[in-house]
Amino acid sequence: MALFGGEAKEFQDKHRLRGDINVLLIGDPGTAKSQFLKYVSNVSHRSVYTTGKGSSAVGLTASVRHDVITKEWTLEGGALVLADNGVCCIDEFDKMSDVDRTSIHEAMEQQSISISKAGIVCSLKARCSVIAAANPLSGRYVNTLSFREQVDLTEPILSRFDCFCVVRDTVDRDSDNRLASFVVDSHIRSHPTTPSAVDDSHSHTHCSADDTVRTCVQNRQIPQNILRKYIYYARQHCHPKLHNVDFSRVVDLYARLRREASISGGLQITSRQIESLIRMTEAHAKMHLRDHVQSIDVDIAIDTMLESFLSSQKLSARTHLETVFSRFRFQQCYRFQLLLDRLRQDRDTGLRLRQLTLQLDSQTAHSTPIELQLSKFLDWARSVNAASLVTEFFNSHVFKSSGYELDTQRGILLWHPTPFHRTAVAGALATSSADSTTFVN
Repeated sequence: MALFGGEAKEFQDKHRLRGDINVLLIGDPGTAKSQFLKYVSNVSHRSVYTTGKGSSAVGLTASVRHDVITKEWTLEGGALVLADNGVCCIDEFDKMSDVDRTSIHEAMEQQSISISKAGIVCSLKARCSVIAAANPLSGRYVNTLSFREQVDLTEPILSRFDCFCVVRDTVDRDSDNRLASFVVDSHIRSHPTTPSAVDDSHSHTHCSADDTVRTCVQNRQIPQNILRKYIYYARQHCHPKLHNVDFSRVVDLYARLRREASISGGLQITSRQIESLIRMTEAHAKMHLRDHVQSIDVDIAIDTMLESFLSSQKLSARTHLETVFSRFRFQQCYRFQLLLDRLRQDRDTGLRLRQLTLQLDSQTAHSTPIELQLSKFLDWARSVNAASLVTEFFNSHVFKSSGYELDTQRGILLWHPTPFHRTAVAGALATSSADSTTFVN
């Protein structure tokens, strides 16, 4: 959403509301925050990448330099000025000094930089999104502490971010195995002496537009150059209007967020969060090249805001808040994730049961499927008011791509280990002997 951005508003040449979305990433080391910023910088049509440790206040805003030839004072723009109408990526945001961070307050909200130095008085435009990455104070993110207790950032600077993304390095067999396989494959493909790397580069260079579209559909991935053009087109030609949309849920959500934030002791909710919701609503409409905002855009924006708010809460308060704000969540997206998480829990239970009760050899253990009881899953879905989405969930790409299969005749759900999963299961099981399947009651 930050790459697409919302719509800036002008109020009779007196006041301007920014349309760009500011995002703060915070999480454990080694979670690819810096790599993500690099990718965002490459995808954006105009971007500046910098680090908080190596940047000063004048390097981010503007400086005055004395020209030795003309003997005059000249004005030089910093990173935020150079990223005008684009994205400014700031890594190691927590390493900046308080003085340097204070200098970008105006740039992040008013999107201008006022200069009054050496007889030069002017205002420079800095209409850009700020995407920053930071590390927790203790080195790793602690679930028992709130967001505010883990970052060395003041309330004024935090209130200028529209969205907070907490990136945790959690232990998960499937995710860890996919990540390890991806890293190994990337090193193999990118090796300078690998013939396939040269062949692949030529094949991508000479492929036609139809081949590119076909590849995108098959792999469900968009090439970086196509994505860059798509984002640029949406920013230039799509300007969604806020008409015929019910924003009553936004009003109710804001009042409830204010009340719960004061009780839980997490991040403070200000009127800027209302503007953030509107910006994210417009950005989601731009992603779909719409001229008018629809209800689904509001739902996705609310869901993103709630996820940002809930992820910043400590674990003891988050469970209660998830129940409180469940009625505001985008139901299909939210409950699909709930259904998938439940299947993963049942699958992990089956794997642990197999490990503890059966003696299987390694080959059999990581190649046989897991059977999950369908009736048990349906009963749980009814208990969380998600029974109406079960049929659609079974037909969704999320369900099938995760390795699950519905067998209505036998009344079970089958989980088939993929090559990625087989390695993960083999590593999780210490000992094995022979059997075909495990039934989870």
